[in-house]
Amino acid sequence: MDQKYCMGEYINDFSGINIICPSPKGKEIATKLQKCLNAKLFIKKSIENLHINSFKEVIEENKYGPIQSKVVTNFFSEDFKLIDITQKSMANSKGIVFVSSTGIAVRAIAPFLKGKDKDPGVVVVDLSSRYAINILSGHLGGGNELTLKVAEIIGAIPIITTASDNLGMDAPDILAKENKLIIEDLKKAKYIASRLIDNKIIGIKDDYNIIQINKGYEKVEKLKEDCIWVTHFLKPEDKWVENKYKKIDFSRVLRLIKKDLVLGIGCRKGTSFEKISDFIYRALEEHNLDIRAVSLIVSVDVKANEEGIIKFAEKINCPFNTFSKDEIRTVQDKYDKSEFVEKTLGITGVCEPCVDLAGAEVTISKIKHEGMTLAIGLLKNT
Repeated sequence: MDQKYCMGEYINDFSGINIICPSPKGKEIATKLQKCLNAKLFIKKSIENLHINSFKEVIEENKYGPIQSKVVTNFFSEDFKLIDITQKSMANSKGIVFVSSTGIAVRAIAPFLKGKDKDPGVVVVDLSSRYAINILSGHLGGGNELTLKVAEIIGAIPIITTASDNLGMDAPDILAKENKLIIEDLKKAKYIASRLIDNKIIGIKDDYNIIQINKGYEKVEKLKEDCIWVTHFLKPEDKWVENKYKKIDFSRVLRLIKKDLVLGIGCRKGTSFEKISDFIYRALEEHNLDIRAVSLIVSVDVKANEEGIIKFAEKINCPFNTFSKDEIRTVQDKYDKSEFVEKTLGITGVCEPCVDLAGAEVTISKIKHEGMTLAIGLLKNT
């Protein structure tokens, strides 16, 4: 591939993009975007000299040396059904570029919209390649970023209509995305964004000092209404509230949740998912911790196939890693010993040493309940 085909350097971080071209008139624009974005291309009519449903390896040369990348091209004949391809793309792609009119794109995606936290970014490029227009999920779905990249590649004018961007402000969902935080509630995020647009200053109480304070925001030490709270806690202590004698409307406080907790779990063989789930939820609530802050679940390797733990990790969409007994022995002396575990496994503990091995500091020591143990740790340098 000719490197001059793309403006700027070869792009590897836009994988998962689908390009939909309902008319063969857009084939030159569509194929250029496909090559530069390493995207899948769905086009109404097959193009000469390109294989149908082909898969090929491409070796690229740039100033950093050779890059090996995989380019997937998919071309369809005249029986191409726009609604079918759009449905699959909305469900499975990271972003969609339509080379078409906005009307075609809007009607195509309308039946498959789920929500701003689930929909991919959608960009429309007109057949003259004059404009690249974001029409869906500009922030969380990456539509604005994709719009700018598409415009750069084809030399188009980028059209971005999200209000906060046009006012030079970072919306709450942008703060969350850039800092890998979980939005507590999309309705609250929408409310905070509306206050920003109305030129209200939004407070940020940041437990980690990771948010850069930009236009529209101010740093605060105590919570108040019209405020963002970056945390892993469920609710504040009195000392974090601006006036503990004044009732704060927490529908006007948005939590952005940092995933920095590690759960170390031990249990008897065959402990049910329901029992494990109930134990963990209760423990986290008692310690004022949000389940969405859990980044990793760990245990000893003999528990690698423990169905109850596996199902719980899947439920909260969290990785489950295990450590060998030899690894555990390297750190187990730091923690209280269990004669039962030593007798059955030959190590003196499971939950706390595993949290340690995961690179976290044990902040809540071993909790015991009906044959289960739980330790909670805070990831370092996250």
